[in-house]
Amino acid sequence: MKVVLAGFNVDTEGMKTGDGRILTPETLSAAYARISRSPRSIDALRKQARKEIEQARRSNRTIIFEMGHHSIAEHAVFNFDIIGISRRAVEELEHFRLNSYTEKSQRYVTLQGDFVIPDEIVGTKLTDDYKGTIERQNDLYQELFGNIRAYYLKKNKKAEEGTKLRKQLENLAKEDGRYILSQATQTQLGATINARNLELMIRRFASHPLAEVRELGSKLYELVKDVAPSILLFCAANPYDEKTYPALRKHAQRLGMPQRQRHKQEGVELIDYTRNADDKILCALLFHISGRTYQDCRRQVKRMSRKERLTLFRRSLKHMELFDTVLREFECAQLTYALTVSAACFGQLKRHRLATLITQDYQPSLGIVIPPIVKKVGMERMFRDVIEHTETVYQKIEKKGFGIGGYVLTNAHQKRVLMSMNLRELYHISRLREDPTAQWDIRQKAQQMSTLARKVMPITTLLLGGKTDYPAVYRRLYGKKPRITSVPEP
Repeated sequence: MKVVLAGFNVDTEGMKTGDGRILTPETLSAAYARISRSPRSIDALRKQARKEIEQARRSNRTIIFEMGHHSIAEHAVFNFDIIGISRRAVEELEHFRLNSYTEKSQRYVTLQGDFVIPDEIVGTKLTDDYKGTIERQNDLYQELFGNIRAYYLKKNKKAEEGTKLRKQLENLAKEDGRYILSQATQTQLGATINARNLELMIRRFASHPLAEVRELGSKLYELVKDVAPSILLFCAANPYDEKTYPALRKHAQRLGMPQRQRHKQEGVELIDYTRNADDKILCALLFHISGRTYQDCRRQVKRMSRKERLTLFRRSLKHMELFDTVLREFECAQLTYALTVSAACFGQLKRHRLATLITQDYQPSLGIVIPPIVKKVGMERMFRDVIEHTETVYQKIEKKGFGIGGYVLTNAHQKRVLMSMNLRELYHISRLREDPTAQWDIRQKAQQMSTLARKVMPITTLLLGGKTDYPAVYRRLYGKKPRITSVPEP
């Protein structure tokens, strides 16, 4: 694993004048922290902080540690290149949702077989089994990619070398071939993280059971500890992060709850939602613009006929274009789904960081997702053989108690996810993931989520749908096409 501090924000005036001899984002945090208590202008506060770096650092420590105003650390931002990390560890990294990540996609990049061997099994008798299994998976990936690509090219004679269509077909082959790849597969990503979230990440990683994740946290800390020591204060392992979930797991066992359920759970289930959600969203719309109390607005909506409710909804989104988000009032309705998803699907689902995602580990007992094209090219038996071997090795690793068997499981393996969001976020998911250009696995899940939402929120979900379908969805509601603004020229 390689981690590079690619950049961080600094005071530009200090760079221009040369008085910021120590390049650090701490001066910004220190200056902004004083805005609420000083009559001086912000640029004067920044100038003072640049000249007195150590004083700025002492001020940061006092404000964060003694006064508890940790939010000032959010003004310091870091950029990292993270290279050679496993897909398994990436899930732990991207669990921190208030950051920005751009990751190498297995849908668009042909992979070359690089994978991580966890420190926990290095030098043990399991190493050969582990390496052999992943190499077998990687070999089948190359074969799947080649056969699926050939199948698509044969079906599409116009896909000549260098054409956009050929590239699209090759990407489809990568997209489906990757289902046999393991969670140990190496990847890389760029991450942008503010200091407050970075501190939390480093602290949590210091207590993490996986050696690779602890290594990542250590590398992040070593890169930033001398750059911004005053705003990265609580970075050590601690009992709260180390012991809470293991203790809860033991408590659940004492309650008689098995750690693994053997029966499968399929698809998507809507397990909870805001009752009378349509009325509550419409009420919030009236509250925003009427100047009346919430109770008055609620009584008004209650008196409305369905036609009047629909008219109010139509008025609220009449001028919405393809790239617009629905109004904030749509956050007043919540939905919670129980999903069973493949690792390939979850790799995309986790990108929706405004949703709340509670996940279990991947479980072979939940079965696998096999892309339909695998059967069409006559490779389902080979696929299942590799899966069977993979699960045998997984069980051998898990019996040793390392807790790292998940590294060897594939993108086809599944886990359970509890996903809670407001209706505004569901609109975003629907627009992006129900589109025909979206990957088929997550598209199916998004379509199921929207279908279930429509049953309990029949009015305020009327514009759900993918980007490509938006004009048709809009036409059904308004009787005309939406006004689509073209992208402005640079």
